[in-house]
Amino acid sequence: MAMFNIQSKLQRLKGGHQTLMDRLFVIKSADLVEVERPRIGYRRTLTCFDLVLLGVGGIIGAGIFIITGRAAHDLAGPSIVISFLISGFVCALAAICYAELASMIPLSGSAYTYTYSTMGEIVAWIIGWDLILEYLVGAAAVASAWSNYFVSFVHDASGRSDIFDPRLVNAPVQWINNPVPGFYPVVVVLPDGSQANAIVNLPAALISLLIMSVVAAGIRQSSTTLNIIVVLKFVCILIFIGTGLSYIQPANYTPFIPPYDPTTEAYGMAGMFKASLQVFYAYLGFDVVSATAQEARFPKRDVPIGIIGSLSICTLLYISVSVVLTGILPYQQIPTDAPVANAMRIVGAPALVPVIIEFGAVVGLASVMLVAMIGQPRIFQTMAQDGLLPEFLAKIHPRTRTPLPAVILSGMLCAVLGSVFPVGLLADLTSVGTLLAFILVSLSVWILRWRQPERERRFQIPGGFWIGGNLVPLLSATTSAALIWMGGNIAITLRVIIWLLIGLLGVYFPYGIWNSRNRYPLVPEKVNENSQSNSNSSDSHEPLVIDEHEAEPAN
Repeated sequence: MAMFNIQSKLQRLKGGHQTLMDRLFVIKSADLVEVERPRIGYRRTLTCFDLVLLGVGGIIGAGIFIITGRAAHDLAGPSIVISFLISGFVCALAAICYAELASMIPLSGSAYTYTYSTMGEIVAWIIGWDLILEYLVGAAAVASAWSNYFVSFVHDASGRSDIFDPRLVNAPVQWINNPVPGFYPVVVVLPDGSQANAIVNLPAALISLLIMSVVAAGIRQSSTTLNIIVVLKFVCILIFIGTGLSYIQPANYTPFIPPYDPTTEAYGMAGMFKASLQVFYAYLGFDVVSATAQEARFPKRDVPIGIIGSLSICTLLYISVSVVLTGILPYQQIPTDAPVANAMRIVGAPALVPVIIEFGAVVGLASVMLVAMIGQPRIFQTMAQDGLLPEFLAKIHPRTRTPLPAVILSGMLCAVLGSVFPVGLLADLTSVGTLLAFILVSLSVWILRWRQPERERRFQIPGGFWIGGNLVPLLSATTSAALIWMGGNIAITLRVIIWLLIGLLGVYFPYGIWNSRNRYPLVPEKVNENSQSNSNSSDSHEPLVIDEHEAEPAN
């Protein structure tokens, strides 16, 4: 009987006539993706403005108040402005690749959906599992960091340092490489001077559950909450810029590129490029806009605008903060601990300004976490819709029109990870995974330009076939690969590889490959039947989908 089951599975796997390699690299056609879109049931309410703020909320977190100062002090000096321009250019290459694919394949799933339509199922699985690392582990890292900033903000605002029990606001374990690599307990100092082991990072768990409840309420509620948070964050940044302008000393910009220091390998051109690698990660987050394509009113037009618009706004804000920060203090005197807030204290700004900046960091982290928690369940849902994850994750709640099971699973996992593991360990894992997604998205643009040059593209990378279709995506893939190599931490890369192997050996081969809905070619008529069935079971007063060809405005 066991032998019969194995043979039966192998026969199913081969699809009757497909080889194993055919099965692993089966491509889900973009036409089928387009036909499937109406049956999923998301509520399409996001406007172009919402998508821009979604991208801004995902990009600008506490990094604008921290990374700018640290990179300027340690590596680049005033030339940190050029470092941001270099990193912004690399991200812009990836952003326009995302924008072109989003205009062709307006389906939730981001890089997972794009690679499924170009490189095959096994590559799509790898990038989908990788996106779980980017969004879910990234959200947990932000939750842990938010807890640290929240505790610091409350202490500074109240003038007291004994409000929280240290055992309940710190992760209980930490990763230490020496003498023996592994997890070790975290020891904290109590108010009476005694020492104890940390128990749980309770604020990280609570903010995770709060964000989960907002996302579960619906995309409109999530978007409204995010828009309010982004506006508050903008106000905090503008207060710093406006206040700091009156303290700028032009002499602080000289030398603009400090001379190279061979002992620290900082400053000079080398330091400027090292700083560009460090600040590159401050730009990450714009790709989540493509994960909400099915909830945009006019995705082929608005998603590219959301991606490019949010990246442009954030580049301008990063450069503005860098110019002010390096102008109010000599770069050697910029503090590395909460640099923006403490720089305001050093120059004698009103006492309320640093508190507002710290509040901006807390709010900024909350918005980044909210965006990640919006994106992650939609990755789960899209993969489950294709049969690669358990079917219950594909369910859309009939009232809120959100992937509720996926939202709850994401929120609970985020709460556990954020409350147990330290922020550094979690954050390091996301960077390599994000760059891997950039590489595959860029290659997907290149592949589709050769395979389907005639396909409609509401947004197309400028430069025609050879520049826009070949040079730009290949340059984007190359620069992203170079950043992985330049930042090459073998231990971090090894952890990412282990994560991918866990996904392949623990989920895809035991489950996903046997349950994939793309094992056999699907025909539009069958999909439309399913769509009609879903429509009959949904709210009769609200249609599931708007016909883009009729409703979406022309260019």
